[in-house]
Amino acid sequence: MSVSPIHPPVDDEEPELRVTGRKTAAAGATAVAVSMKRSLAEQGVVKTAKNLLSMNQVDGFDCMSCAWPDPAPGERHTAEFCENGAKAVSWEGDRRRVTPEFFAEHSIDDLRGRSAHWLESQGRLTHPMVRRAGGTHYEPISWDDAFGLVGEHLRGLASPDEAVFYTSGRASNEAAFVYQLFARAYGTNNLPDCSNMCHESTSVGLAEAIGVGKGSVSLQDMHDTDLIVISGQNPGTNHPRMLSALEIAKKNGARILAVNPLPEAGLFKFDNPQTPRGMAGLGTHLADEFLQIRSDGDLALWQAFGHLLLAAEDRAPGTVLDRDFIERHTDGFEAYAAHVKDLDRDAVVAATGLEWGAIERAAEMLATSERIVNCWAMGITQHRNAVATIKEMVNVTLLQGMIGKPGAGLCPVRGHSNVQGDRTMGIWEKVADSFLDSIRDEFGFEPPREHGYDSIASVQAMAEGRASVFVGLGGNFSQAMSDTGVTEPALERCALTVQISTKLNRSHLVAGTDALILPALGRTEKDLTGGRVQRITVEDSMSAVHASHGRSEPASEHLRSEVDILCGIARATLGADHLVPWGDFAADYDRIRDRIGRVVPGCEAYTEKVARSGGFTLAHPPRDSRTFPTDSGKAEFTVSPLQVATLPEGRLVLQSLRSHDQFNTTIYGLDDRYRGIHSGRRVVFISPADLRELGFADGDRVNLVGEWTDGVERRADDFRLVSYSTPKGCIAAYYPETNPLIPLDSFAEASRCPTSKWVVVRLEPATA
Repeated sequence: MSVSPIHPPVDDEEPELRVTGRKTAAAGATAVAVSMKRSLAEQGVVKTAKNLLSMNQVDGFDCMSCAWPDPAPGERHTAEFCENGAKAVSWEGDRRRVTPEFFAEHSIDDLRGRSAHWLESQGRLTHPMVRRAGGTHYEPISWDDAFGLVGEHLRGLASPDEAVFYTSGRASNEAAFVYQLFARAYGTNNLPDCSNMCHESTSVGLAEAIGVGKGSVSLQDMHDTDLIVISGQNPGTNHPRMLSALEIAKKNGARILAVNPLPEAGLFKFDNPQTPRGMAGLGTHLADEFLQIRSDGDLALWQAFGHLLLAAEDRAPGTVLDRDFIERHTDGFEAYAAHVKDLDRDAVVAATGLEWGAIERAAEMLATSERIVNCWAMGITQHRNAVATIKEMVNVTLLQGMIGKPGAGLCPVRGHSNVQGDRTMGIWEKVADSFLDSIRDEFGFEPPREHGYDSIASVQAMAEGRASVFVGLGGNFSQAMSDTGVTEPALERCALTVQISTKLNRSHLVAGTDALILPALGRTEKDLTGGRVQRITVEDSMSAVHASHGRSEPASEHLRSEVDILCGIARATLGADHLVPWGDFAADYDRIRDRIGRVVPGCEAYTEKVARSGGFTLAHPPRDSRTFPTDSGKAEFTVSPLQVATLPEGRLVLQSLRSHDQFNTTIYGLDDRYRGIHSGRRVVFISPADLRELGFADGDRVNLVGEWTDGVERRADDFRLVSYSTPKGCIAAYYPETNPLIPLDSFAEASRCPTSKWVVVRLEPATA
């Protein structure tokens, strides 16, 4: 059985695609040149200066891309941004406009044939737009009529659970709090978010092991550590400001162990563009040891680390393990130790693709370090056994007592600017009853208790007709979600889709019978909602919460803030006399923050705390006091079976990843210079050994055919093979182009995070 292939859009044929050698250093003078060229072209001189110099500053706005933390006030560079942050600001500050005249000229069918890059390159959305049932074009609509249309659909549903309220990680804390409050006042916990697709495995694994689903380190810990382990992560592209922290750590004497299937430039050398040495290409070498691991070999690797640390302790008792920490603060050590002591080394080598000697050298780095920070990202979280892998990382951390001590801890690196803050504010389909109790006590209504839909369940519900209204607070759901061939028809089956957006994207074009585009203010723009200067707040990857103030003039007088839009929808749906004062919230965001302080754990006196310079850091009991809010009251060692994934003959495992000219589903351009790709995206990175064994040559065009247990063949056509340094049997390609290959029901155990880093495929020659 097969499904129709997802063909490349008509303007994405990439006739100029070029491949050159990969880079071995990140940033440098080229990053500065690219940043300035992009920013000046899209924003102009004045806006470039205003935005870039305000970015990530105490009295400025927070970068809308990654969630890497800012240095303390007084320690920030004048240019506290990276190349991809500058691209994000330029993308939002774009002087081009998508007006009602644009939509009159372009039908929805016409726009569906355009590439993601083309769509977002048309500029900022300026007016609320509607596609009515049977319409071929979007047309202008007033804000009041748009809100009324949403309210009409929502009030007409047989059950509130027929509505889905999705959130992107860019939404502010204030918008997120209002959004989840509205959904629950309406009567549902259907609050899927982008965490479901990326770091849900982290949230689940850490919560089970240490009682808190967040990382336990500060930026200062990164600077003061002896060893940083970076697993399944590409900091040079996805979190470039992390490179500055790595450089500081190296200068302070730290070592770096990098574990990744691809040798990414940002793992090896950082040419800091804020220093003369960096601009001259004489930067800082980063990884002291690089383990080029097979995709999904990390569970076996971390079990091997535990095995080797226990053996080292046996050889020299009292020198490797933190016995006092284990005895006082952990549970389950004996069962874990027995499990990893009896380790099958051959199975570890098969799973990882590494030589045992290389694993021993890496374990020696752990054994001889007093302070260790363990970092990871989606290369770990998007596997079927991701939760078990993260708990295995925690096991090794607990062995050496590397939590709740300076310069040590767990550091999941979140991929979007406020994805962690959104979860703190209650954007979660299965939030704790204690949170719902606080909402009840504060606002006087009983919120629903039944868990709602996550992202996968939302697609299933829409596809099966159990959900018929989809509201997207930011993001590009159709392209972010797995199994595009299922996700897009599911959205089109809805009676209403609502997209709160700043730019045009594919999700606007796979729309419901009625469809709304509601244009929102960007992070860089002044918010004068309620006739006063408003500010928002965000939370970074290390639980620091701070204010963000836009400085630029809005792209259109018709734009509204996310908070204002959500409050307008709430009033139109629930009525102006509802128990929640939606109008007051829109008029003054401090009134939202006051309620956050009384509802959200750890946010007491929120309004006052975020008014401080640099904000405040949320409590984290394991980090702060070695207190673990688990059922046992201790950190949990866990036992997971060693897994060795095997492939049928002639098959490969695909991992999807970003290019350097991309943030999530936003395509800034068609270059990935670190990997040597220029003017194109439809490429597959493959090892020379696999090319030879499968009978292909570098540069051949192929179709990717995904194979899954449901017997359905999922296809993505017309990719160019690029000979590259990647483990045998493992290939890589960009998303969202390869999202059609990821089955909806292929997800991580316990977290239901799509397995975007483990997709079994075969290659077929592409026909002309």
